[in-house]
Amino acid sequence: MVGVKRTDLAPTAAVKVIGAGTAACFADLVTFPLDTAKVRLQIQGESKAVKDSKAIKYKGVFGTITTMVRTEGARSLYNGLVAGLQRQMSFASVRIGLYDSMKQFYTRGSDHISIGTRLLAGCTTGAMAVIVAQPTDVVKVRFQAQVRLTDGSSRYSGTMDAYKTIARNEGFRGLWKGTVPNITRNAVVNCAELVTYDLIKDLILKYDLMTDNLPCHFTAAFSAGFCTTIVASPIDVVKTRFMNSVAGQYSGALNCTLTMLTKEGPTAFYKGFVPSFLRLGSWNIVMFVSYEQVKRAMMRAHQNWESH
Repeated sequence: MVGVKRTDLAPTAAVKVIGAGTAACFADLVTFPLDTAKVRLQIQGESKAVKDSKAIKYKGVFGTITTMVRTEGARSLYNGLVAGLQRQMSFASVRIGLYDSMKQFYTRGSDHISIGTRLLAGCTTGAMAVIVAQPTDVVKVRFQAQVRLTDGSSRYSGTMDAYKTIARNEGFRGLWKGTVPNITRNAVVNCAELVTYDLIKDLILKYDLMTDNLPCHFTAAFSAGFCTTIVASPIDVVKTRFMNSVAGQYSGALNCTLTMLTKEGPTAFYKGFVPSFLRLGSWNIVMFVSYEQVKRAMMRAHQNWESH
């Protein structure tokens, strides 16, 4: 099971759900500028068909970050942070916090957990989380993609304004825009992320390579981040493009995929790969290491409270 120290009391489902949301918010705070840079790099090819190559102004991760700070100010790197934190509290709580419970549900409490069961559990919680948190993801992507205009105006004035504007202009369905590519992406991401972390951590502990502490969590989290980026990058680019698109730009996620393939070629699907890896790798490390510590701290506090 993910993150159960042999000598500690196993964390309850509630501890895992709260711990996952808290750890994910902390990871988002640390890595958000990388995520914003990734979104900007992923969408910049959209204007290629109507504008010349001069329209492409972002070059690489740190180039994107410096350009944004220079032209829009440092705050632009945290565009959409409020929606991002709302997303993690509702999203990570479900997809990460309920993963162990879902494994137990599929194995009916058996100790033997196959890779198939882990993958199924990861797909299930990933899809469940998207259905709950999709509006927060749409708002986050829109905020990260918006460039502040020279007169100081922008697409949305604030997080609540974004929810209201999208619902008013695009209907209730606008808030769930890109749900299908997002369910696909998060089923894949969740499997790659959680199952890789779960398996590597289990192997490290099984062969006594490390103890169930920070170095073990760091190694498993870094591996999980790398595997996830390779698998999820193409879906992530389609998801970002489709969510950020204006009404009628693409007829659906498949149309968005085919448009990218014909106009920009297959390499378009790995746009922003370096920031994706820097972001997913660092996000996984911060999140999983924090998650393990938060779970232990919460269980210790619970045990201390019960003993008094």
